[in-house]
Amino acid sequence: CSKALDEFMALAYNRELGTPVVVLRLFNTVGPRQSGRYGMVMPRFVRQAACGEPLTIYGDGLQKRSFTYVKDVVRAMVDIATPSSAEGQIFNVGSESETSILELANVVRQVLNSQSEIIHIPFVEVYGENFEEPTRRLADITKIRKYIQYQPKTDLTSVVREIADSMNMNENL
Repeated sequence: CSKALDEFMALAYNRELGTPVVVLRLFNTVGPRQSGRYGMVMPRFVRQAACGEPLTIYGDGLQKRSFTYVKDVVRAMVDIATPSSAEGQIFNVGSESETSILELANVVRQVLNSQSEIIHIPFVEVYGENFEEPTRRLADITKIRKYIQYQPKTDLTSVVREIADSMNMNENL
């Protein structure tokens, strides 16, 4: 609700006061130095695999997400600020490539050459009785492509490798 209210307020400032505003909706932005503290699955899996711990999947792991490398997102942010026709518009920024959480766990294990097992924990044990998990989150980037020809370029394997390298360099495991 707070995100929707922020968007509404920003667009109101644009319409009423002429404040230049572009609203971006980011979908699962990932990259080095990201913390797993707030449920971010990618750094949590990388840390677990690097430490030889089990990779913990909440639920069955069949829920799908589109992960987008932070540098691809930043490029979109900079580029969409240029066309004045983008002012007052809302754009999704993400990837059109879907990956299930189970597939992500296997990619992380493969990239890190990890023997970590994959375990499943029911959502109810982690989040309680009333938690609802979307089965799919995929960005429709058709609109932003019309304005800046946006296309994420970094593949999932490269992102996992960069996150792992960053953790090793900073000893943040």
